[in-house]
Amino acid sequence: MRLSCSPRRLFLFAAVLSCGITTSMAQNGPTAIPSPGQAIPGTQGTSPFSSSVPAVPVPGVLPISLQDAIDRGLKQNLGLLLSNTDISSARGQRWEELSALLPHAAAAPSLVDSEINVAQLGLTSVGGIKIPPSVGPFSYFDARVSVTQSLFDWKSINATRAASQSLKSADYSYKDARDLVVLAVGYVYFQAIADEARIETAQAQVETAQALYDQATDQVTAGTSPAIDGLRANVELQTRQQQLIQAKNDFAIQKLTVARVIGLAPGQEFELTDKSPYQPFDGITVDEALKRAYASRSDYQAAMTDIRAAEFSRKAAVAGYFPALAFNADYGTGGSHISTATPVFDVRGTLTIPLFQGGSVHGDILQADARLEQSQERLDNLRAQIDSDVRAALLNLQSSADLVNVARSNIDLAEATLAQSRDRFSAGVTDTVEVVQSQEAVASSHEQYISSVYSNNLARIALARAVGDAEEGVKEYFKGQ
Repeated sequence: MRLSCSPRRLFLFAAVLSCGITTSMAQNGPTAIPSPGQAIPGTQGTSPFSSSVPAVPVPGVLPISLQDAIDRGLKQNLGLLLSNTDISSARGQRWEELSALLPHAAAAPSLVDSEINVAQLGLTSVGGIKIPPSVGPFSYFDARVSVTQSLFDWKSINATRAASQSLKSADYSYKDARDLVVLAVGYVYFQAIADEARIETAQAQVETAQALYDQATDQVTAGTSPAIDGLRANVELQTRQQQLIQAKNDFAIQKLTVARVIGLAPGQEFELTDKSPYQPFDGITVDEALKRAYASRSDYQAAMTDIRAAEFSRKAAVAGYFPALAFNADYGTGGSHISTATPVFDVRGTLTIPLFQGGSVHGDILQADARLEQSQERLDNLRAQIDSDVRAALLNLQSSADLVNVARSNIDLAEATLAQSRDRFSAGVTDTVEVVQSQEAVASSHEQYISSVYSNNLARIALARAVGDAEEGVKEYFKGQ
């Protein structure tokens, strides 16, 4: 029996997706934010989890919270919809295998009018007696109901068991796909929130740069500052304006990505209602997280079920050497005409003993052994990947939380420095170089804060996915949002 590859594909994708996020965060640090519109990590831009089936448009501006986005994604995301069809396919495969063990009944009434050319068969005479070149025409009637039932077929029995395990694996893969949707939605939603926060920061920077430019222009006009101070302030103002334009464009593009992942109608206007303020996270130990992951991760359960399916498939392959017992019976009426038909029946039991199969059974066993070995290797790899996912998520969670605290303090220091620099410039003690540098420090500190909050939120949702409880984990890890 051939095992369906869909469950394996899904849990492998899960590993790649989680690995893509955690590895990127571990290497680049919490401040490394992907560009707006960038594909979800691990999806390579073509994954069904980054696409959706659009819903019906809604008039007006649609408010979308994080939970709303997740709920919509769980209804419209293409990856989840395709996973659901995999269940139907696995269910159909199980019925196909089960069919060999269930009785088959058929009715086949027939009415025949025939003439046979015996000369065509080479029969011209028998014992010197000439035979007419044709026999007939003659007619006969036969109407029967036939039943075929397998009494014992070890190969079909194990093939059916393997198909049942494949169906369970598809069910687990569907549950895992729901976690992947939560992870994908959370990723794009948090990135959009970060981009929106950058707009607010960029706008504040433009206002600060405008005030500095006005101040520098007044002092240049009054002759208390050289013209170069006005030029520097003008350059700083235009730089901040460029950043604001770019931030608005990035946010607009990221909103398109959010709409594609959660299945909003094309052109649907919406706003993000959750602004993702930072919240301290109650820690969880590595051992506790790993225990929950091995017990709850649906892709891990699917991988173990795939092994059981492969084991049954191997038993089915070996059973190709075993005898099979079947029962056949039919009952009905037959005769030269319907009006003269009489009851007829036939009952037989058939024992099929394989003597020589031309090496096909041996080939089936070799293929089954290979599939079993591959399934076991995938399970071992996934177990190690889960360990890595959990540890990486916890490390990123702790480091991003520390960075949030440092960035928050750095904002206060940078803004205080900027205020003193502007006062010094007003007093003629310094020029715009110091003020511009202070503005750069303020902008950098705000960017670090936004990036660290975004990374912290992403680490939380990655942890929820890593322990195999993304849907409930979002509610637990993002209370009040």
